Amino acid sequence: MTWFTGLVVYILVWWLTLFAVLPFWTKPVVDPETPEHFRGAPERPLLLRKVLVTTLVAAVIWFGIWLVIENDLVSFRAMEAG
Repeated sequence: MTWFTGLVVYILVWWLTLFAVLPFWTKPVVDPETPEHFRGAPERPLLLRKVLVTTLVAAVIWFGIWLVIENDLVSFRAMEAG
């Protein structure tokens, strides 16, 4: 895997992981009728925590993908006709 391919795979894994982590630690607003809050928005989004967790989990997933590709456990090359 080249460095560019690794970077692209990490970015894709990071975004997918972010969408999986976003619902964690969310509580709805106590009074959704207040003008300061949009209905359905979480009371405290805790985005920094979610970005840190996303980065760590994505790094572990990316490392697993890297191990599989570098150890030729899955080959992306066409088989030779024999």
